[in-house]
Amino acid sequence: MVKLTFDDGATDGMHEQLGSELLQWRQWQLLDSVLPTGGFAHSYGLEAAIQTTFVTNPIDLKSYIVQVLENTGSLLLPFVYCACKSPDIVAWSKLDRLLEATLTNEVSRKASASQGSALLRVAASVYLEVPSLKEMRDKFLGSGSVYFHHAPIFGLICGFLGFDSSTTQRMYMFMAMRDVISAATRLNLVGPLGASVLQHQLALVAEEMMKKWMDRPVDEACQVAPMLDVVQGCHQYLFSRLFCS
Repeated sequence: MVKLTFDDGATDGMHEQLGSELLQWRQWQLLDSVLPTGGFAHSYGLEAAIQTTFVTNPIDLKSYIVQVLENTGSLLLPFVYCACKSPDIVAWSKLDRLLEATLTNEVSRKASASQGSALLRVAASVYLEVPSLKEMRDKFLGSGSVYFHHAPIFGLICGFLGFDSSTTQRMYMFMAMRDVISAATRLNLVGPLGASVLQHQLALVAEEMMKKWMDRPVDEACQVAPMLDVVQGCHQYLFSRLFCS
């Protein structure tokens, strides 16, 4: 029998490097579309925007995505930032309840809670080295005292895993852009190649939005593109629909 052994003679610098590299693997996993968090079941109101002719062509789509990024930055990044900066379960629960009161339509509230709950379920199962995730899920699931909204859950998980707040906020903006462009592809508004080109073109816009709204406290959270909120609220009235929101 061959016994595998590991050399414990690594220097502190080597351990730090391994920790940094492992953090990159975690980052890629969180951003991977394969991660079963339910994000691709939502279109950020795009499906309703198309059916109400708010978006009718690729030019409208690009403008719509910019507004989605603006709203994501202005409204949700403060919750991501605060949860990541101080990863504490008590503070997170307060942020979660505050976001529940802040979101202004039923569709976006349900979508946020659904994605957040799915993300916590995955994180509690995958990141066993962070037992707090499973403990908080076991404690709060079904209690009715929290709503598991996606933005504070994402920030909390990233904080527990050791991501800095800037990286966490940039990741959140990327996911918003990725998901709405994916929805546009499945709604046949743009092809797969056109979607890739569009994502590349909007990367700089997303970065500018992130820097504009990053590191803000939750009392500065606001919506700067209210029409998107109105359109998304119409989703539940669509006769036929592909997405949950």
